[in-house]
Amino acid sequence: MPPPRRRRAIALRYDKEAGGAPKVTASGAGLVADRILELARESGVPVRDEPALVEALARLELEQEVPPELYAAVAETLVWAYDLDRKRRYQR
Repeated sequence: MPPPRRRRAIALRYDKEAGGAPKVTASGAGLVADRILELARESGVPVRDEPALVEALARLELEQEVPPELYAAVAETLVWAYDLDRKRRYQR
């Protein structure tokens, strides 16, 4: 049986005002990934488990824009996050 995969985490930032594609703002595995996830949850940032997308984004450098071939997957994740945020606001 193969060893369990180390947890990986990627954080993205999208600035509508600046335009362009979302950028990688944090990336890590193991304890660094755990800390990224911890900070996201503490800050109320939605966390989604998408291993294939994380692996693809992990190849990017920090502050690098998401390449066009990942736009659809990242857009789907952003829509999911915005929808969660909208639902949270209406529940208050």
